[in-house]
Amino acid sequence: MTIGELLDAATTLLRTRARVLLGMGFLVALLEQVVLFPLRQAADVTYLVFPHEQRWGWYALLLLVGFGTEMAGIAALGAVTSGAGPRALLGAAAPARPVPVGRAALLALGIGLFATVAGATVVAGPVVFLLLGLAMPALVIDQLGPGRALLRSLSLSVRRGLRAGWVRLLGYLSWLFIRLATGVAGWAALGLFLNTGTAERDHLATGAAWLMVNTLAYPTLACLDTVLHLDLRMRTEGLDLGLRRALSRRVSCDAALVVPR
Repeated sequence: MTIGELLDAATTLLRTRARVLLGMGFLVALLEQVVLFPLRQAADVTYLVFPHEQRWGWYALLLLVGFGTEMAGIAALGAVTSGAGPRALLGAAAPARPVPVGRAALLALGIGLFATVAGATVVAGPVVFLLLGLAMPALVIDQLGPGRALLRSLSLSVRRGLRAGWVRLLGYLSWLFIRLATGVAGWAALGLFLNTGTAERDHLATGAAWLMVNTLAYPTLACLDTVLHLDLRMRTEGLDLGLRRALSRRVSCDAALVVPR
């Protein structure tokens, strides 16, 4: 698929599980705001983005933790989108892909922690974002353990000139602009009904604005990771040919979906 088709496919995948994914997206975004709220107060962030004078240390910590929670949240939602991916692709012929909840939670937390630590080096943070996005699809679709799923993500992401990483970055930046615009508008709208004259209420309004937009953004980005994983396997491993053979022979597609060994 082209880049535009990949983005469209991610939206299509979201629609197949919209109620579940948006509900989980809300819970993930809410948990994130609960974690970030005390840091936002410590940095005294005003007008959504900028910190108070002399609070740049707290602001840097807010950005690092926010980066880690975003990565962890998208990965956690990726467990659900990866479970739905084969069925969206193949229909009833798709084998069941149950989500290994324990391993998925461990992987999501590991990605979030690693992203937070790597983000402190400035350079390593973007590298982590480019290379680890396919770990959860590898865990669920390829049926690998957390460690092998991370290595599998590294292996897939560097193929075709980091194609998956660049498309993932494009999707993230596109949604970042949408989130900033919607977040500012949401903050302004909340200001009509909520007195933001105090710091605490201002931070509550900021958190509520991010909560609204991230509820949609995180599931969409998780869907993009799943679509990228399947597309890259078709491009480099002949997944589409294996699935087509299985369908023509009327046998299970499970052997084609499991990662080649």
